[in-house]
Amino acid sequence: MDKKADLQQIRLGKLEKIRELGTEPYPYSFQRSHTVPEIFEQAEELLKNQEKITIAGRLLAVRGKGKVSFGNIQAQHKRIQIYVRLDAVGDSAFEMFKLCDIGDHLGVSGTLIHTKTGELTLRASSVSLLSKSIRPIPMPKVEEKDGERIVHDEVTDIEFRYRQRYVDLILNPQVSEVFQKRALIFQTIRDYLREEGFLEVETPILQSVYGGANATPFVTHHKALDQNFYLRISNELYLKRLIAGGFDAVFEFVKDFRNEGIDRTHNPEFSALEFYQAYVDYNEIMRHTENICECCALAVNGSTEFQYDGQTIDVKVPWPRLSMLEAIKRLGGISFAKMSDAEVQILLKENGWELNGDYNRGLATQLVFEETCETQLIQPTFITDHPKETSPLCKQNRENPELLERFEVFINGWEIANAYSELNDPVIQRRLMEEQVERGRGGEKETHPLDEDFLRAMEYGMPPMGGVGIGIDRIVMLLTGQSTIRDVIFFPTMRPKA
Repeated sequence: MDKKADLQQIRLGKLEKIRELGTEPYPYSFQRSHTVPEIFEQAEELLKNQEKITIAGRLLAVRGKGKVSFGNIQAQHKRIQIYVRLDAVGDSAFEMFKLCDIGDHLGVSGTLIHTKTGELTLRASSVSLLSKSIRPIPMPKVEEKDGERIVHDEVTDIEFRYRQRYVDLILNPQVSEVFQKRALIFQTIRDYLREEGFLEVETPILQSVYGGANATPFVTHHKALDQNFYLRISNELYLKRLIAGGFDAVFEFVKDFRNEGIDRTHNPEFSALEFYQAYVDYNEIMRHTENICECCALAVNGSTEFQYDGQTIDVKVPWPRLSMLEAIKRLGGISFAKMSDAEVQILLKENGWELNGDYNRGLATQLVFEETCETQLIQPTFITDHPKETSPLCKQNRENPELLERFEVFINGWEIANAYSELNDPVIQRRLMEEQVERGRGGEKETHPLDEDFLRAMEYGMPPMGGVGIGIDRIVMLLTGQSTIRDVIFFPTMRPKA
């Protein structure tokens, strides 16, 4: 028997002894008078009045001998010391407490005191077992060296932390803080959009026709209908249907699913924000996008400036706007607009830049931008006026029909948002979708299928509108200083453990 299994058997033995004492180790409920954070907030008053208080939490340290014990109770990632005496809690409760282990959930009643060392402590008058922990928690071995806290054991193992996030959250309060900030970001965005007149909506996760993004979907089969469905790669086409149905402005926080690789900024299941507004173009959507990011930074960090990867990033509005061709010239040092198709093809070949499918001038422009410019866009920047071939869902630029009224936002070299002056001409939309289908047949990957229901909605009359998709996980990464998307997703996608 290995060490962990042996420890579990010891705990199971303690569980039986606790039951023999007449204690139910897994009661139905427990009434608290205060949370642990509330005790610290109200400490002065509670100490003065000496009123009885009752808390509940997880035992994360225990020490003592004889008739006196000390322990640490954690709840909501805040810890408080408890002081347990035999003569105060009684024989049965004290015996039960001596059988408790790190990881057990306890309910404790008593009054607040300060110990001789000045530590705020709950002097127990009663102790109840709320849940017996069978599996030992891998408590970290911590060393203080040169003012730095060094953790030595498996809770620092990244894969262990991702696979067992519940343990990660128990032991690492900074992880909990990241997800609390994530929730604050979501709430801040909701507040902003509702103030601007947007309605929060829900759209299907299972779709009979996928679309709204160039991505490979996950496929599943519905038995009753004997039909394949696709996990949503985007909710764009459904939100546009709602605009056609008469809503002026809608938004949705979505879980999207894309059958693609996993890396620092990609997870097959990820969170996005999409919102659409009738009677506006991409300029108004730019205003909303930069305002949202500024509001989130202020809510989370109290400033528009934050540090990431050694860089100071400032999301204060307004953000600079740069066309894709201007960016290629200014950042890539390439006068792309003056190059012939033959010269462009030579440029691609010389640099080993490969297009997805046959040569296409517009897609070549996008590829050159990606290869030469993206990593240089550290400060928030709108890259506007993309080639017409890059999306079938966007209006042509009013001044140049070879371009689209499309923008992407880049921060720290990452694409954060993608937005359009949305195409609402059903005749043109059908033609563009049919062209994409043909390009897909010609070998181009991740093209849009033809969505007849979406086209039907457009044919009933779809107002002009602007819309955007924002990668929420990347926003959270930036504002919380996390190096990988897995650190901002509670349960990231992992390869099954052998």
